[in-house]
Amino acid sequence: MEPVPHVVIVGAGFGGLMAAKALAHTPVRITLIDRRNHHLFQPLLYQVATAGLAPAQIAAPIRAVFRHQKNATVLLGEVTSVDLDRQEIVAEHKREPFDYLVIATGAHHSYFGRDDWAPFAPGLKSLEDAIEIRRRILLAFEFAETEEDPAERHRLMTFVVVGAGPTGVEMAGAIAEIARRTLRDEFRNFDPGEARVVLADAGSRVLPSFPEALSRDAQRRLEKLGVEVHLNAAATACSDEGVVIGQTEIAARTVIWAAGVAASPAARWLGADADRAGRVKVGPDLSVAGHANVFVIGDTASASDAQGRPLPGLAPVAKQQGAHVARVIAARVARRPVPKPFVYTSFGNLATIGRKAAVIDFGRLRLTGFAAWLLWCVAHIFFLIGFRNRITVALDWSWAYLNFSHGSRLIIGSTHWPPAQGTPAATVRPMPPRHTVSS
Repeated sequence: MEPVPHVVIVGAGFGGLMAAKALAHTPVRITLIDRRNHHLFQPLLYQVATAGLAPAQIAAPIRAVFRHQKNATVLLGEVTSVDLDRQEIVAEHKREPFDYLVIATGAHHSYFGRDDWAPFAPGLKSLEDAIEIRRRILLAFEFAETEEDPAERHRLMTFVVVGAGPTGVEMAGAIAEIARRTLRDEFRNFDPGEARVVLADAGSRVLPSFPEALSRDAQRRLEKLGVEVHLNAAATACSDEGVVIGQTEIAARTVIWAAGVAASPAARWLGADADRAGRVKVGPDLSVAGHANVFVIGDTASASDAQGRPLPGLAPVAKQQGAHVARVIAARVARRPVPKPFVYTSFGNLATIGRKAAVIDFGRLRLTGFAAWLLWCVAHIFFLIGFRNRITVALDWSWAYLNFSHGSRLIIGSTHWPPAQGTPAATVRPMPPRHTVSS
């Protein structure tokens, strides 16, 4: 009796989960490895960062997702290298042999060579990032309540988002709504509605992957919410005092980075060709050159559409790639002809501007405003992977999202002002000296 082929999948994001689930009825043994124990619905991560939703509402335990899939084993661990000669991955000093390997390790923040900015301008890729950003945003309002120096209060109430792609646009709009609506009646010594929210980008328009008409509509809606949009203005300096956008200094205590991403170190593990962002160049079947049994998908892969344009780092791309790789593996295991080369089917681009508006590009069909926002909600529920009943999730999200859930506005961690993420609490320095209101 032939041994059952072993498929190792590294990463439990959209691509990795889809590949594992699509192999549920294939005679293979699956090992899914991730450094976290949960699958994250990343498109809604900005809502945790802006206190709209709680972390548990956009994450699901990986083990729960595969509870009933008997051919799948879930391991918690961080992969550090791949031994292609021995056909093994190395994770936490443990080796795991494979017959087929699928790498779906995603991406992380890119500061374009200025990693020293990271402590002052955190990015948004994980629940930890979201909770840290939420902490900084909420602390800024708390400190402003007891601040008597007008200049320092203005610095506290200035929020800068660098990068005007979907994440930046959604973050800026959500922060503006927190200030002007959510917190409107909760402070006594200042008006949260006077907060300054700045969205800056080196490009010529917001949402550059959208048609120009939708970009203009998005910018108009952002400005209606009170967001200042600075275009053709790259960040040239960043510190705990603020940020320099082009030649303009903006004094701000909260800066959020949404300007760039870089792939995981998978290309280095595999010794494979990579693009400028570090993504592994893959073949038509998403395999790595010279290694037909090794596949790379999602944000880690550099692949193109039928017109030769790079595929975007979107959840639908990763999901379709995961399903395609599963079909290739299933065909090889069954000794059937392999599927045709991977072709991405685009379902359009979506981005929200606040809680009641969005822009959607479906090619010939383009929507804006409240109708687009409703469709955005339906689309995100449809794309859920491995969560409990989707209707229940939809009801939870709708209530929390429309009611500005109070339980999501929790400050977790140190209440000292952060110079850096991950700094031990004992060494975190307080905010700059400030005057407190006498009792």
